[in-house]
Amino acid sequence: MYRLTMKAVAGSMPLSFPKWRPVLLLVPSSVNNYSSLRSPSLPISGQSEAVHCSRDREALKGTTRKNKKAKELKDVMSEKDISHVFWWKEKLEACRKPSTVQLIKRLVYSNLLGLDVNLKNGSLKEGNLNCEMLQFKSRFPREVLLCRVGDFYEAIGIDACILVEYAGLNPFGGLRSDSVPRAGCPVVNLQQTLDDLTRNGYSVCIVEEVQGPTQARSRKGRFISGHAHPGNPYVFGHVGVDRDLDFPEPMPVVGVSRSAKGYSLTSILETLKTFSVEDGLTEEALVTKLRTCRCHYLFLHTSLKHNSSGTCRWGEFGEGGLLWAECSSRYFEWFEGDPVKELLLKVKELYGLEEVVAFRNIAVTSEKRPRPLHLGTATQIGAIPTEGIPCLLKVLLPSNCTGLPQSYIRDLLLNPPAYAVSATIQEICKRMSSVTCSIPEFTCVSSAKLVKLLELREANHIEFSRIKNVADEILQLHGKSELREILKLLMVPTSVATGLNLELDTLVNDCECVSNRIGELISLDGEIEQQMSCFPHIPSDFFEDIESSWKGRVKRKHMEDWYEKVEETARILHMAVSEDFLPIISRIRASIAPLGGPKGEILYAREHEAVWFKGKRFAPSVWAGTPGEEQIKQLKHALDSKGKKVSEEWFTTTKVETALMRYHEANEKARAKVLELLRGLSVELQSKINVLVFASMMLVISKALFSHVSEGRRRKWVFPTLVEFSGSQNGKLDGESISMKMTGLSPYWFDIAQGSAVCNTVNMKSLFLLTGPNGGGKSSLLRSVCAAALLGICGFMVPAESASIPHFDAIILHMKSYDSPVDGKSSFQIEMSEIRSLLSATTSRSLVLIDEICRGTETAKGTCIAGSIVETLDEIGCLGIVSTHLHGIFDLPLRRSKTVNKAMSAESIDGQTMPTWKLVDGICKESLAFETAQREGVPEILVKRAEELYLSVYANEIPLKDLKPDCFGPNAIVNNTTKEAHSSFSNLNLATTQMETLRKEVLNAVTAICQMKLVELYKMANSSQIPEINCIFIAAKEQPPPSTIGASSVYVMFHPDKKLYVGETDDLQGRIQAHRSKDGMRTAAFLSFVVQGKSIACQLETLLINQLPKRGFHLANIADGKHRNFGTSDPILESVTVTVCK
Repeated sequence: MYRLTMKAVAGSMPLSFPKWRPVLLLVPSSVNNYSSLRSPSLPISGQSEAVHCSRDREALKGTTRKNKKAKELKDVMSEKDISHVFWWKEKLEACRKPSTVQLIKRLVYSNLLGLDVNLKNGSLKEGNLNCEMLQFKSRFPREVLLCRVGDFYEAIGIDACILVEYAGLNPFGGLRSDSVPRAGCPVVNLQQTLDDLTRNGYSVCIVEEVQGPTQARSRKGRFISGHAHPGNPYVFGHVGVDRDLDFPEPMPVVGVSRSAKGYSLTSILETLKTFSVEDGLTEEALVTKLRTCRCHYLFLHTSLKHNSSGTCRWGEFGEGGLLWAECSSRYFEWFEGDPVKELLLKVKELYGLEEVVAFRNIAVTSEKRPRPLHLGTATQIGAIPTEGIPCLLKVLLPSNCTGLPQSYIRDLLLNPPAYAVSATIQEICKRMSSVTCSIPEFTCVSSAKLVKLLELREANHIEFSRIKNVADEILQLHGKSELREILKLLMVPTSVATGLNLELDTLVNDCECVSNRIGELISLDGEIEQQMSCFPHIPSDFFEDIESSWKGRVKRKHMEDWYEKVEETARILHMAVSEDFLPIISRIRASIAPLGGPKGEILYAREHEAVWFKGKRFAPSVWAGTPGEEQIKQLKHALDSKGKKVSEEWFTTTKVETALMRYHEANEKARAKVLELLRGLSVELQSKINVLVFASMMLVISKALFSHVSEGRRRKWVFPTLVEFSGSQNGKLDGESISMKMTGLSPYWFDIAQGSAVCNTVNMKSLFLLTGPNGGGKSSLLRSVCAAALLGICGFMVPAESASIPHFDAIILHMKSYDSPVDGKSSFQIEMSEIRSLLSATTSRSLVLIDEICRGTETAKGTCIAGSIVETLDEIGCLGIVSTHLHGIFDLPLRRSKTVNKAMSAESIDGQTMPTWKLVDGICKESLAFETAQREGVPEILVKRAEELYLSVYANEIPLKDLKPDCFGPNAIVNNTTKEAHSSFSNLNLATTQMETLRKEVLNAVTAICQMKLVELYKMANSSQIPEINCIFIAAKEQPPPSTIGASSVYVMFHPDKKLYVGETDDLQGRIQAHRSKDGMRTAAFLSFVVQGKSIACQLETLLINQLPKRGFHLANIADGKHRNFGTSDPILESVTVTVCK
């Protein structure tokens, strides 16, 4: 592999590579800006920089022919073209397939396509296809070019090599050495090929042919129809298809630079035309962002080449090493100048955008906002999924909540919001927890998808239906009083997420406008289908295939003329088929022939989109003088689109062919009209793009928070009291000390509802110095405190009985470190580098959690370093926990005024010391090392020998004498069940008046029957507090509120055939989803109410099953009432006034 290296030398530039040489002779020193660096050991500084390419020295020999080519190259390739050739050259170095390697040998680098003009099919003569492709390539030089040629998409030269390597395609013409590399894919396989290329990080430029007839001996016109980028799919023609588009998460162009405040990250999304700049980042926070964000291109600013220690080799001494390790595993390019302006220029160049295209700044000010999580913190609590670490995301949300809502929660955890935003999020969650009315389904649509499809006018009827759902659900939130207050609060986090500031009235009014406009044009679900043409003698699937390409997309009233034309041409086609083919079929059927005689029928030739007569063993010439003779004489062989005979069995007539042509023309014009209307609607909605982006993100946030509240209620989590720091000096609250208290705190990965966790109370007013035995729960406590504090400052529920959490400016968790052979650093070096960054980011408002500090070096010096770190944190005045097994730290003369000693307790059971996993005051010097080793299967003889050696040296220092009383005692709690951690984790009203009447009748009957039964039951229990029946109606595309989670509910389901189904459940949401998953039940509506206890729910269910039929209702599960021992009586029931939530 060749490498570009920068060396501070003055003089000539030694070059060594074949075919490459003419290119490099023209490379100026500025080409360094376009080259990536691949080795941390390579010198970077210096003004006079040379380019070296490690190749065989034999290639240095030049010839007169090559010098001539170099002169010609200078005339046709610009400086930027040369940099692009360098870029492709490095990409080709990574190719490994033998077939690709053979193709690469045929490339020359005198043009952007890599074509050797001396090889077959390599001509770049003006006017031929290769020249045309080169012109397209020059517009997007870093994209793979796929050019439509008939039924194939073809690539040549460099692009063909990439297709063979990454798309699994075979080269055209095999591996013959006398032709330029060529490869391609059939039209039907285009999407698969694009997916393969973008998955491997390549962008693709697609060139289409102008469809339709062309003049003889003239080349078809071609145009760039679109691009496919990683995270940004190809959408050309999507407006005419009958399917949804899978749109991945967009991938930004990212630039990293250095400023006086720290590291700076600039992120630009071409799809949304937005950019953001985050300044003042620590190295760890920056790496976290890079690790969690797949970027399309990565650019590094030259300001990174010199770090604050004054060294000239970036990443060599401490600072910058972690970032260098992250960047060196990726492809990146250097750039200089103003970071934002230069990066925007590069994005416009890469994506072929006009200079006038504007990008919107969506950056959120970092003032009063907590620092982003460090990489170690994020991985150690599972905010970034890490093997062996309980995933925090999996316990925050139900298992069925994925995609955009999960991404929003993850981003919020990695970038905690300011106090005002987190307090608003908590208030939203609290209100959601108490909602009693039904809630929308929350349609989640990618903002990038909306913008791209509308801007390119490629949104189809399915996408418009989804956009209407988004608008309708915003209106639904606004239409219900309980949800309206939540909607108002949602404006705050949505504004932060989108960078848009909208008024609530503007949002609602524009959503209503969008909903009405789409509803007026688009044919929506549930409306009467637009019937396909149907005639008795023509196969129905013929009309289905042809007319389904445009029917059912827009309302018929906008297409009446076209419907009439299509129906008229379909009738003419039917008449032609009947007149020309039916007499022949009648004659065949009337003839008496032995087995194997002639046969004939009218069939649909799907491949040719035609209706023809197909005859087997059919010889028209021998039937002269018989009925149907005239029609037989008119038959002729059917021809395909290229004028070739299809087969000996397919026949047609001139009349049928004329009727077919007119029918197809009418359908094509109707389809064109539909596409015109859809594209016109896209143009209309472009003025509402900001509103749609805002609304779609609001629904994503709504779904994320509703899902979190539902899961939090199920797990019995609570909302903490979130305390804001005042503006006083040192960040302390006026008149109060900084403190955090969590009562009944449990590890976030345990399910409190299942009762399997040991809970602790953490009352923290200063730093804790924590000791305890191996397996005693120190690491679990640190993770639990870190996760709970992070959830609290984000506005989420926490795994505790109660909690009061300050809004920290940083939460830092440091766990064990591992060595990094690639960087040449030991585990202790890595730990010290992380400690340096940790201390530099810590203030009195921070929460710092360090697990088993300084265990990677010699005990005595490690103990002293640990003691010094504790002193520093104590002086800063932050809250936190430092855990350690270095018990010598208590013998050091530490200067600490606030640090408190804490321990994870243990107790003696049957002569064995066992951990209790409870936090207590004091010091615990018992490590339980021998017991742990024995439990993990270490040979007993080895453990006994270890005990002998220990006693021989430390006989006078047995830990039990020095233990504080709180470490072991009769009040310690042992719960062996906690040794293993368990991972847990548009309101459509009834369409007709009849259904509305049925709903009201069922509501009155259910409330009357059940209220009477409750009166009877509570009188028997001598209770004066009789609960009132509060019914909730859950329409199609709605779901039950979070208040039903964990409660016993009785429900009535409305079948489309007006039958009822009565049931009871403790999981109403899951039961509704199960019912709706069945065929024909997707839009089923429900009536439900909550009761106290499953026993009452079962009695009321049976009562309703037996009583509703007597009131004239038809039940689908009436037989279920026979399997109960109660509810069969027929008491006198009276009308009762009830409260109904709509």
